[in-house]
Amino acid sequence: MKPIVQISLDLTNIDEALETAALAIRAGVDWLEAGTPLILAEGLHGVRKLREAFPDVPLVADLKTMDGGYLEAEMMAKAGATHVVVMARAHAETIKCVVQAGKDFGAKVMGDNMICESMIDGAKFLEDLGCDYVIHHIGYDERRGIAASGKRMPSPLDQLREVVAAVNIPVQAVGGLSLEQAIQCPQYGAPLVVLGAPLTIDADSFKTASGDLEGSLRKICEAIHSQETVLPKRS
Repeated sequence: MKPIVQISLDLTNIDEALETAALAIRAGVDWLEAGTPLILAEGLHGVRKLREAFPDVPLVADLKTMDGGYLEAEMMAKAGATHVVVMARAHAETIKCVVQAGKDFGAKVMGDNMICESMIDGAKFLEDLGCDYVIHHIGYDERRGIAASGKRMPSPLDQLREVVAAVNIPVQAVGGLSLEQAIQCPQYGAPLVVLGAPLTIDADSFKTASGDLEGSLRKICEAIHSQETVLPKRS
């Protein structure tokens, strides 16, 4: 699978999200993500606005669904989302419901393994239940809390190759990656590269970063798109 660049619109204002999305698409970004802050702030309205503005661009709704899976996935798919996110820590029946809704309404399902006791087993669990993608995710609060305690901040790269080797569906790594690390993800076997807080978005204020964002994004997209995804050998 050729690398895909996704930008996470972790903003709380639809107008700023639309402006950032337009800039990102001009720069070469492939997928847009309605981040959780944007969904909380703007809901279905925000997803519809993104779909109206970008009718042909894949659109991820980062719902982080834990319950009521069918309805949440149905509503977002009808609003224009092409991908929805369900958590591995949700009940298996919830994940099944999201997968069924995805089939019924034409959306792909991304399963997020955040806070699983075993990130590898969590990824396998999501694949076994029918998810189309795995999001290998170290959470925002977890990273900041561990760092504040003086311990080494965990990174999704720590087990990324093992997660990729454990499943047969594409993997995306999320959570505190530096710009250089994000660009390297295809070399770990993870072709879905997310750009967002803190790479192109201010992680503390959830505002668009200052400076020549479009020029920076263009260079990042070129660096990612020029690679081949290197899949690890499976045991």
